[in-house]
Amino acid sequence: MSGGKLGKTRIWLFLIDNLETWPGPKFSSGFSCLVSSQGYPWGLGESHFQSDLDGRLLLSEGQYLPLIEVHKPAILPGKLIHKLCDRVASSTLLEDRRDAVRALKSLSKKYRLEVGIQAMDHLIHVLQTDRSDSEIIGYALDTLYNIISNDLEEEEQEENSQKQTEDLESQFTEIFIKQQENVTLLLTYLEEFDFHVRRPGVKLLTALLKQQGPQVQQVILVSPMGVSRLMDLLADSREVIRNDGVLLLQQLTKSNAAIQKIVAFENAFERLLDIITEEGNSDGGIVVEDCLLLLQNLLKNNNSNQNFFKEGSYIQRMKPWFEVGDDNAGWSAQKVTNLHLMLQLVRVLVSPTNPPGAASSCQKAMFHCGLLQQLCTILMATGVPADILTETINTVSEVIRGCQMNQDYFASVNAPSNPPRPAIVVLLMSMVNERQPFVLRCAVLYCFQCFLYKNQKGQGEIVSTLLPSTIDATGNSVSAGQLLCGGLFSTDSFSNWCAAVALAHALQENAPLKEQLLRVQLATSLGNPPVSLLQQCTNILSQGDKIDRRGSKVQTRVGLLILLCTWLSNCPIAVTHFLHNSANVPFLTGQIAENLGVEERVVQGLCALLLGISIYYNDNSLENYRKEKLKQLIEKRIGKENFIEKLGFISKHELYSRAAQKPQPNFSNPDDMMFDHEFTKLVKELEGVLTKAIYKTTEEDKKEEEVKKTLEQHDNIVTHYKSVIRVQDQELEDLKKQVESLKVQNEQLQARVTQQVSQIQQHKDQYNLLKVQLGKDNQHHSSGNDVVQMNGVQSEEISKLREEAEEWKHKLEQLEEQLREKDSLIEVLKSSPPAVGTSEGSSQTKTGLEVESELHREAETLRAQIHLQTTEIALLQTEKQELLQQMSAAPAPVPGDRGTETADLEGRFTALLQETKELKNEIVGLAEERTSLKQQLDSANSTAAILRTEKSALQQEIAESKKEQDDLLVLLADQDQKIVALKNKLKELGEPVEDEEDTESGDQGEEDEEDGKGERED
Repeated sequence: MSGGKLGKTRIWLFLIDNLETWPGPKFSSGFSCLVSSQGYPWGLGESHFQSDLDGRLLLSEGQYLPLIEVHKPAILPGKLIHKLCDRVASSTLLEDRRDAVRALKSLSKKYRLEVGIQAMDHLIHVLQTDRSDSEIIGYALDTLYNIISNDLEEEEQEENSQKQTEDLESQFTEIFIKQQENVTLLLTYLEEFDFHVRRPGVKLLTALLKQQGPQVQQVILVSPMGVSRLMDLLADSREVIRNDGVLLLQQLTKSNAAIQKIVAFENAFERLLDIITEEGNSDGGIVVEDCLLLLQNLLKNNNSNQNFFKEGSYIQRMKPWFEVGDDNAGWSAQKVTNLHLMLQLVRVLVSPTNPPGAASSCQKAMFHCGLLQQLCTILMATGVPADILTETINTVSEVIRGCQMNQDYFASVNAPSNPPRPAIVVLLMSMVNERQPFVLRCAVLYCFQCFLYKNQKGQGEIVSTLLPSTIDATGNSVSAGQLLCGGLFSTDSFSNWCAAVALAHALQENAPLKEQLLRVQLATSLGNPPVSLLQQCTNILSQGDKIDRRGSKVQTRVGLLILLCTWLSNCPIAVTHFLHNSANVPFLTGQIAENLGVEERVVQGLCALLLGISIYYNDNSLENYRKEKLKQLIEKRIGKENFIEKLGFISKHELYSRAAQKPQPNFSNPDDMMFDHEFTKLVKELEGVLTKAIYKTTEEDKKEEEVKKTLEQHDNIVTHYKSVIRVQDQELEDLKKQVESLKVQNEQLQARVTQQVSQIQQHKDQYNLLKVQLGKDNQHHSSGNDVVQMNGVQSEEISKLREEAEEWKHKLEQLEEQLREKDSLIEVLKSSPPAVGTSEGSSQTKTGLEVESELHREAETLRAQIHLQTTEIALLQTEKQELLQQMSAAPAPVPGDRGTETADLEGRFTALLQETKELKNEIVGLAEERTSLKQQLDSANSTAAILRTEKSALQQEIAESKKEQDDLLVLLADQDQKIVALKNKLKELGEPVEDEEDTESGDQGEEDEEDGKGERED
């Protein structure tokens, strides 16, 4: 391939096979490059640069060298790229394929289109077949990355070709991911530890996600362990790969809730927070920024991950991020960016768009861990950059929004001034100061709105600073109410609007405060009486363009109308005060009826809304301004259709739609601040109601009044029960706290009891151990004494035997005493006469006597055994006494006969030991006999108890039989009397009657005969 003259500059790039034969400069990488202004390099002629059909250089010496000649774009590289692709596809040697892929990599940045079209399939084939060689895999991945991504500087790109480049990237990405196996193959290479494989793979997958995110996400989601492989990148010890992994996960988690959940449950929060801490929190570099962006992707609009983040106690780990020192001068741009993202991450967790329960739990967690306190410290610090201060105010706003606990804390925060001022007052001073930045003033307004949101206590405190009884007469301190009034009546239209909207939030859904605000009186000029706040607002509204103001004059009137509409809604007393001024209704009708410009249409719509509120909430207390008369006035001067049309100007306005989207006022220009988010809710609520009210007749109004009264009564009942429920909830909360405290105390006491039980067990174990040791010592001591004793039996053992004998004697006496008691009991049972006259009683008495006789015989046997044992014990005692006498009467040993005496003593000692053992055996036998005697005694006791029970049963039967006999005797006596009376009557009637004596004699004869028969039978 010959090189002709192509311009002033010629670039030669050579790939060398044999560096030793190459005449030019040599590099270790195998390349040689030369930039030559004219002719051929190194003084060689055209004959040295001739190529054959294979594209190899033929030098004059006849040596062939491969050549890659890269010129300016004037030369088309298609043929060369085609030859390199052929080498990749057809070469059998791995080195040849590697060199060809390396050459394609070097061409891929300049000639993306040519390399992409011709080489992509070959590069994918290399990834599939040459997995064993990490170097060629790395080259292939780098080449694919250069094809799909464009890393050139923006300055190097022409404006016209930028769009074409983006289309090219998207097309190559689509070609690559058309086969899902390619993405799966790329995921497998991310498991390789080799740096030259893993990092190009991470970069390539990141580029694919940037171009075709949803499609690649779906492939990764269905791939087995696809997300888990990517999560392993965060644990890589090489920071470059770890940081690229963070960038990859950023692209992976965009707008895909399923992948966000998987990444979160793969411990992503723990790893990312660890990286942020290692990098120095807010003082860290761009790595911290990337981690924060990834955390935002995982948490934003993902309720499951937000709950997991809170339950995992990760909110507590955010507190060190906001620890700002006293010296806040010279913040770096990266620190400002990091802290800005950290504040945004806090806002993601407590955003008003989150479910109320989730946001509330995060708000409470931020208070308990001290995060809110840390944010308030930044809020009141000096030297903080303006954009950080603005974002901090917005963050604090959403942390306290709707959370009573956080709102109460924010109300107690004071600025570090002398004297200390509440933070709310300091912020309001910034809001009404027109020299402050616009975004900062908007942030302060948002903070004030969030402080008052669902906070009746805070609303009351703000309104109380306007009431005459609470105003500081000395003027030493400025209150929130004074600042709001100052902003409301200043010459800056934006301050007027902000103060009016802030005061409207102090009255939001709080009818009692609306009535109290009517008491506020304002001093005008000297000599003139004070006017009410309501009157002053209507005066400024009616003056309109007459007052010279800075900014939009429409903005001031819009703010005042928002305040008046909020004030008069759902407050009939305020409506009456408003209508009492005879100039207000003509002004409103005049504004509505006029044909004004486009900018004034908003004012017309708000005037129509205010007049509609004056009709709907009118209690007809003023005769001249009853509902019917106001409706007639509208119909005559404006027309009902025209009135409804002007009322619709509000909701059709573009700025109204923007304000209705979210609570935070987010406008780029002060003139765009026309509507407030809460006011848009009020308009949406009242627009339809007011339209119906204008077309209603008098009868319908009366019916509606009755319904209203019924609803008011119902609301009063509901309010009463709500208050009762609130009190009960508070009591229940207090009781729960008491239960929790008692549980804690119980756990502490149980822990103490467990500890004491363990201590007692330890003491018992120690006691048992000491007891065992003491027993061993005693045994050892006694064995030593046996060895040492010289005269056979120690006096201690003899005394022990005496004590045992005395003890046995005492026990025998006790047994004899018990036997005597049983004998006496048996005698008593014998002596008790059997009083039962029935055959059953006699048989039971016989059985009792037999048992008594058996017991008596057993007792005699026991007594005999005891007597024998007593005699044996006496014999033993006499033997002991003889032994003692023999020991005391033994003669003193003579020194000459020491051997004989020693033998005699040893014999006597052995005999005494034998006798002692026999005595002990006899004592054991006596103990066994004592046990058997005791058992017999127990059986005798049980038998006696049975006899007692039988005796008591017999006595009870005897008593019952006696009672029955007495009853029979009474009945017989009555019968005898009746018989006698009947006999007397019979005698009187003349009937023959037998005498009682004859009857008795007959009976007596019969009885005698029966007795005789009985005697004969016996």
